Amino acid sequence: MTSSSKSLGELFDTFEREAFRLETLDDYSGSGNSDVYRRFLAGEACPENYNAEWVAELRSHTGNGKRIYRVHILSRPLTPYLRFELGWGYLTNQAGGEEFFILDTTDTANPLDGVGDFWLFDTATPVAMYYDAAGVVTGRETLPSSRATEFIEYRDMALARAVPFSEWWAKHGE
Repeated sequence: MTSSSKSLGELFDTFEREAFRLETLDDYSGSGNSDVYRRFLAGEACPENYNAEWVAELRSHTGNGKRIYRVHILSRPLTPYLRFELGWGYLTNQAGGEEFFILDTTDTANPLDGVGDFWLFDTATPVAMYYDAAGVVTGRETLPSSRATEFIEYRDMALARAVPFSEWWAKHGE
């Protein structure tokens, strides 16, 4: 099976060095965790076991020297969903070794305007992610390695303008 025919799950199971994610939306509430998101909106505390399976998977990868990291392009004020994702998700997932960066476009133009969400595995296999207006995943497309250079450039541009999440959160966290 070539990398362009592998599913997102298979790519997660087989990547060797790094998995990078670009996030561009203000709301992914239609893509899962809806019960936990409702708890967040109701003002409840983050459950102790929140994202436990994902954190365990992260630890298995990062414990083997693999890097999982992402840049989220956003602007303030944060949507309720972003307060949830960053405040519960990112803070929890850091315990598994995932690295987060924020490209805040509140006071500057988005250098990647028009670029959608994607994963990039081992700088060789991009996976485009498609969503509807409610933040529901409508499709994933594993692209041929011949397109990797384009996504490496997007990754590098995002990282060059982003700041580490912990630094951004200390200043802007809500």
